[in-house]
Amino acid sequence: MRGFLQTVAAMAACAAVVASGGVAGASGSGRTASTVALPGSVRAAVGTAVWVGAVPASQRLTVQVWLRPDAARAAASADAVATPGSPEFHRYLSPDAYTARFGPSAAQVGAVVGWLTGRGLTGVQVDGGRDFVSATGPVSAFESAFQVRIGQYQPRDTERGSAGRSPVFTSNDRQVSMPASLAPDVLGVTGLSSASVGSRSTAVSDALVAQSPAAGKPEGKSAGKPATCGQYWAQHVHVLHPAYRGLTRASLPVCGYSAAQLRAAYGATWRDTGRGQRVALTEDESPTAMFQTLTAYARSNRLPLPKRSQFRQVQAGGACTAPSPAGDRAAQSPAVDVEAEMDSEAVYAMAPGADQVMVVGTGCDEDQALLDAASAVLTGDGHRPLASIVSNSWQIPLGDVAPQIVHAIDVRAAAEGVGMYVASGDTPGLTVTDSDPYAVAVGGTTLGVGAARNRVFETGWSDDYGSLDGGRWTDLGVSGGGGGVSDVYRQPTYQKGVVPASMARVRVAKQTVLGRAVPDIAADADPDTGMLTGYTDTDSHGKPGRYRTVASAGTSLATPLVAGLVADAQQGRTLPYGFINPLLYRLAGTRAFHDTLPISTSAPQQNRAAYIAPDDTFTSAGVDVFDVQQRPDTEQVTVKGYDTMTGVGTPNGTAFIAALRRSG
Repeated sequence: MRGFLQTVAAMAACAAVVASGGVAGASGSGRTASTVALPGSVRAAVGTAVWVGAVPASQRLTVQVWLRPDAARAAASADAVATPGSPEFHRYLSPDAYTARFGPSAAQVGAVVGWLTGRGLTGVQVDGGRDFVSATGPVSAFESAFQVRIGQYQPRDTERGSAGRSPVFTSNDRQVSMPASLAPDVLGVTGLSSASVGSRSTAVSDALVAQSPAAGKPEGKSAGKPATCGQYWAQHVHVLHPAYRGLTRASLPVCGYSAAQLRAAYGATWRDTGRGQRVALTEDESPTAMFQTLTAYARSNRLPLPKRSQFRQVQAGGACTAPSPAGDRAAQSPAVDVEAEMDSEAVYAMAPGADQVMVVGTGCDEDQALLDAASAVLTGDGHRPLASIVSNSWQIPLGDVAPQIVHAIDVRAAAEGVGMYVASGDTPGLTVTDSDPYAVAVGGTTLGVGAARNRVFETGWSDDYGSLDGGRWTDLGVSGGGGGVSDVYRQPTYQKGVVPASMARVRVAKQTVLGRAVPDIAADADPDTGMLTGYTDTDSHGKPGRYRTVASAGTSLATPLVAGLVADAQQGRTLPYGFINPLLYRLAGTRAFHDTLPISTSAPQQNRAAYIAPDDTFTSAGVDVFDVQQRPDTEQVTVKGYDTMTGVGTPNGTAFIAALRRSG
């Protein structure tokens, strides 16, 4: 990969002269006529959070100013190369060609470089695709340059962590200000704010279920203790007393499906393994001994062992030297973070013949780190991107990053022939990352795989959780995968005629319009029906230790599962599918997809809910009732055909692969 950041001394030398009188002054001072505010450049949560204190003025930050491409022409090109029947269909651009045709000019970049340098910032650099300019300096310098105050905030009325504190985040207190002559060329700024590491992950991990180095079969039952999970769906059924929501029986969750069970459920075959394809995984933390872990996973799941050439890991961005905002990072992070491991193993389960490149974004701002990782895939070596399929198992909430930044990345991906598969998130509603019309948004399902590895049922992931305490049930509400209708983007052409108007209506500026509906496609995501994920722990000396397993799920699981199946379909092709949504929606309603339907009241009760036994984490028993559609809570539904829980459905094995090959 070409160096991710390139110095631009030459650009700085030819930078346009920019009047700086309007940006000088004390931190947080009023803006003058020579500067303008950038919309969407302050986290929405600041408006309701409590100021905890200022960030030390000497603390150093690395900030990125994202530059505006020729968005309209770039989007037209992306549409043309992704639409079957277009003369430009699958005539993709190289990263360098995209930059030359649609990127900001050298003069525009040079003006931003010159302004940042003139503000006393150091390490001013431009990334290889001219997507952003980065700069490093103390907090005080950025406060002066952008006319903001940077502080620590604590959200009001949020769920508290194990240490009794709400998560603390860092942010600028208002929209950033820039010279009026530069602002039209800028999409937004990242790096001024930060969230706790892991907060963008959509992975959901349950209790540790196996610790043996050879672990592959979850322990459904231990000696002398009742089972708390099963090796397949409905292996164990629990009687509910009293009944909850009319149910008197519920199955125990699975301990974590094996690769064989997931492959069987989605019809993966040994003829199509993704051989010759490359999938990129974007992450914000490096896993421990990933290739060693992947080898152990393959061995315990009786998959072909990976070759050294099949996996590599690269880094994008710089290191974070600032202390974590809350001072108690462990209290804000899950006990076991297996995001990267699950992504890699899920792709390997579906496509054991494909190559993987894990791109780890680094830095203090997690949003910036993840965007860096995605951007690095697209920049590649200039001649080609790092991969043609990108699994992004993370989310950026609405209001945290300007949507134009995400949009620019996704449009570049589509024009270059790269499919950006994005998790729809593990809470109802939309995110910045899943609502973009050039992203393939992957939703979540609840999947029952039986003793014969048959698909017993599959429905939209929307669980109503009831807690049993003192012989009485308390309804604690609905959780599940993300989805809905964007009020930023209008309905894309590929969704017309497939997404019912009733599911696409949204109010914008007192008018009802049709918006971009999410998700596009789906796969297993419910923690009650998750995957058995392996990871390598670290010993007391920080060296790789034993291989352990944990049940994991979330749309973080669904996304790499779908990415792996697309790699299978792409096997043997000269050109990749790239942005695949136009193809997916052309195939809607065909055998290519399994239509995920709502759970019928006539279905066996053991297929309608999961009983959660008390453990060290939850002292009370609970039950998840599947596919509870409470539109006032989620604004999502599961119905026949397209729906806002699962999109057009889930991949239907060989029929899915064959249909893509015929259509693309």
